[in-house]
Amino acid sequence: MTQQSTEPRTTAEDAGDGSRQPAGRSWLDRYFHITERGSSLARETRGGITTFMAMCYILLLNPVILGSVQDVKNNTLAHGALVTATAFGAAVCTLLMGFVGKVPLALAAGLNVSAALTTQVVPHMTWPQAMGMCVMYGVVICLLVVTGLREMVMNAIPLALKHAITMGIGMFVALLGLVKAGFVGIGNPGAPVTLGIGGKLAGWPVLFFCITLLLIFMLQARKIPGAILIGIVVGSALSIGATKFGGLTAKDWGGTSPTMDGSAVSMPDFGLFGHVEFGGWGSIGALSVTMIVFTLVLAGFFDAMATIIGVGTEAKLADDKGRMPGLSKALFVDGAGGAIGGLTGGSGQTVFIESASGVGEGARTGLSSVVTGLLFAACLFFTPVTQLVPAQVAAAALVVIGSMMMSVAGHVDWSDRATSIPVFLTVALMPFTYQITTGVGAGVIAYTAIKAAQGKWREVGAFMWVLTGIFLVYFSLHPIEQWLGVK
Repeated sequence: MTQQSTEPRTTAEDAGDGSRQPAGRSWLDRYFHITERGSSLARETRGGITTFMAMCYILLLNPVILGSVQDVKNNTLAHGALVTATAFGAAVCTLLMGFVGKVPLALAAGLNVSAALTTQVVPHMTWPQAMGMCVMYGVVICLLVVTGLREMVMNAIPLALKHAITMGIGMFVALLGLVKAGFVGIGNPGAPVTLGIGGKLAGWPVLFFCITLLLIFMLQARKIPGAILIGIVVGSALSIGATKFGGLTAKDWGGTSPTMDGSAVSMPDFGLFGHVEFGGWGSIGALSVTMIVFTLVLAGFFDAMATIIGVGTEAKLADDKGRMPGLSKALFVDGAGGAIGGLTGGSGQTVFIESASGVGEGARTGLSSVVTGLLFAACLFFTPVTQLVPAQVAAAALVVIGSMMMSVAGHVDWSDRATSIPVFLTVALMPFTYQITTGVGAGVIAYTAIKAAQGKWREVGAFMWVLTGIFLVYFSLHPIEQWLGVK
């Protein structure tokens, strides 16, 4: 018996090669289904630019994270080569998502993967071996996609939990923006979350964040097209002016000021490309390697899944059951991003929630991803230009998108405790734990437990029970590692 795909299809996809498309439309329109998805070339271009501006901070942040740690042989990665690897990996993966996945999702080095590499991997391995781990987890995720398991898991999640994931990501993104801007401080012993630093807002960058945020909200209220992009451009211009004429320094901006030193053009450094090794892990053992790969796969799997669901819902690409057209292709590109990132030397690539900023500007197709990917490619030669957009200004877009993603709250039946409790846990734990995967896991476990308590365990479905078991292992990783003697 031939297996039939349950993936929803759009009108454009049903048209196949475009032979039944209305006459007079460009190949670009037909290939990316621009008209079918209610978009336009201008909106896709604007959305792609906005997404790039919201996530170009990765070109500055990822090299700082990876370049600040020595591996087991006391080797460090060169900053210039890391910038090139970060830009190149983002460009390749985002272009693949645009041309193959045909959805408005951009990819770049996953900060969760980079953090895991610096804290769990390189203290026991060389950098080439650590990048080999990225290739391994990327291959594992691709295999899950090819076998259909990843898509089946996504489609098995109840619609209420998918709405919860969208809202949870919205809250997480908003908090991420507030923290990046310095409006919210975290990690204080007395108060884990505070207003600014020491309970007060300090510094000019926070002011420019507030100005940008209010400007975007005001433009949106007046239904001005390109509100987010306009806000970022205005905020960046004010920041550049204040830095030049107000005497602000890099220290005032938290490390990097919105200025260019010297030429805007620089040549890429591909010194890290292809530096991947497999094996040589005897110092930590095969079990430790397995646990590290399992952690990377789990984080990459569910972080990306939640992001795709959230952005796809916001872009109105999902059907009434929360399924997206072209989902399997998008999932495969995301999985391949792990391997591609390892090969480029810039850490595993994954879909970025900042893609929602482009969706907020009207992006609905893969064309916006192509625009974003081309801008990342340009950064191989124009890296200094990316420093003109302060992280505090770009952070305003994240808060705006967070507010927009909360709109699906109206689709949740809050009077049904079997639904509202898992939804609440999902939404609350993503920002409170600063981890998307934790929120997804808590929601899944709560959903199956409550359904079982109601005697409705058959309604849960086999895949949800499997997911529950996986997340129980995830939350128990530390005692399991202690029990097994894993370092």
